Amino acid sequence: MKKIEAKEFKTLLLTLRARLRGDVSALADAALGMTRSESSGDLSRMPIHMADMGTDAFEQEFTLSLMEHDGTTLDQIEAALERVEAGLYGVCIECQAKIPKTRLQVLPHTPYCVKCAEKQPTTH
Repeated sequence: MKKIEAKEFKTLLLTLRARLRGDVSALADAALGMTRSESSGDLSRMPIHMADMGTDAFEQEFTLSLMEHDGTTLDQIEAALERVEAGLYGVCIECQAKIPKTRLQVLPHTPYCVKCAEKQPTTH
């Protein structure tokens, strides 16, 4: 990949990383922050309904799941930035084939070409 193209993708990766870091921070604040009663302004000590407690637990777990996914993506972005610096960006780490620019524009942090990505086990 030409240096000018790699520089454009590096800028894209840095922008994506900054956005995700902000998202993860906001999600952490939401997941670990105030309870439903605190966020609604209800400061009484009266117990809340069991359904509300279940909803709070679900929302917290969902938010933590999003944080985990964003954290994985951040790790992939960091690895992609390392490949840019090493001059290896845009090359599949599995088969060493060039990754099409159209794929990199959609998934700039991907380390795999389409064929090798299809072979990878999914965690979801």
